[in-house]
Amino acid sequence: MASDQCEGKNSWPELLGAQGTVAEETIERENSLVDAVIVLEGSIVTDDFRCDRVRVWVDTEGIVTRVPIIG
Repeated sequence: MASDQCEGKNSWPELLGAQGTVAEETIERENSLVDAVIVLEGSIVTDDFRCDRVRVWVDTEGIVTRVPIIG
């Protein structure tokens, strides 16, 4: 399954470089079907794809390091 098969907005390139907590709130406001989860860069995560999850990858300063997408 690909992110374009999920309902609602599925990508937030404008949040790259933003504060992680702001990104989390923005994503959940713009697509109420997803749960945004802040993840520290380098963390090990599961490989499964889910339409109800957006991982917000941040560095040690809490800044978004990857474009948040559904998955």
